Amino acid sequence: MNKKLAAALSGGAVLVLVLSGCSEDEGDKANDWAKSFCDQAKPQIQKRADAHQIIISTAADSRPAEIQAADSKAFKDIADADRALAKAVESAGVPPIANGEQVQKDVVKELNATALAYDGLKKQVDALDPTNQQKFAEGLKDVADGLTKIEKMDQNALASLENGELGQAMAKQPGCQKPTPSVPRTPSGSASASPKAGATASAAASAAPKPTSSGSPES
Repeated sequence: MNKKLAAALSGGAVLVLVLSGCSEDEGDKANDWAKSFCDQAKPQIQKRADAHQIIISTAADSRPAEIQAADSKAFKDIADADRALAKAVESAGVPPIANGEQVQKDVVKELNATALAYDGLKKQVDALDPTNQQKFAEGLKDVADGLTKIEKMDQNALASLENGELGQAMAKQPGCQKPTPSVPRTPSGSASASPKAGATASAAASAAPKPTSSGSPES
């Protein structure tokens, strides 16, 4: 009887060791995948942060041509960064999570779709006429509306990878840490890690022609 009990206990001990080994192995896989992805992602995350800050920094008190040039460059940089992030997800391999292969495909598809959307915003901005302030302001408002929709896509693109053990592993990687924009902040210090449609909207307001004063105060 004692032999059977000892054998059962031994079997249980082996099972515990096997299970803990699997858990440890899964943790190693998560860490390896996170490092592979985040090391490649770091410059792209920085590029996006810098581009977002450019949009904010030029939103107020800038000339239409300056706003156009800044937004056009920022949208291109974000699109390029998203494509590079999609390649990084592919290069890192199938993530060690449930339905990892499908999740990988979905994330890559989402990032590439977001990149195309930013390409569209760039074309939209490039087509504006900065010499016509009224039309430029109206067109920029449309860009801001488009940016609002794309922001949600951008924020959700990697969300399915940022949960559970893999998400914790990614959060520990230096390459996936929230970066500090290298572009100077606005005097008010209102920096953000993501482009705000409000920044582009306020740029549209500042680009709109101001009513001329008749020289006498209005009642």
